[in-house]
Amino acid sequence: MKRILCIVAFLSPGAVLAGHELENRNLGNGRILYQEHCASCHGVGLEGEPNWQQAGKDGLMPAPPHDATGHTWHHDNILLFLYTKYGGKALMEARGISGFKSGMPGFGDVVRDDGIWDILAYIRSTWPEKIKTIQASRNRPHDQ
Repeated sequence: MKRILCIVAFLSPGAVLAGHELENRNLGNGRILYQEHCASCHGVGLEGEPNWQQAGKDGLMPAPPHDATGHTWHHDNILLFLYTKYGGKALMEARGISGFKSGMPGFGDVVRDDGIWDILAYIRSTWPEKIKTIQASRNRPHDQ
């Protein structure tokens, strides 16, 4: 948990980023890793689980779509990366949000950081240009 807190603190507003994290990624590798690790919940076509906006009987939200119909593109790259690496519950606890229910496990012990970035770049590559532009505006500029 301390490792997550250090990373979250480093990547907090004002942190300097070297560039757009999803540029020049291996989309083929991202597609393969997505199919291996993500498609079973988020769908082969990135369509998510049925009724993804309503909590199940266990109180967990179903896996959302990663295509343009979902909310993945509403988030910045760093949040998407950390959520994927550490999982929803652990990341939210590291940010001081207790009791957050999430079915999203962390993949940091299964997929290397570059692989996570490749997956996110693959997902982004499927969005229409308008959605890509909106999502890109949620990231810190190159020169900050």
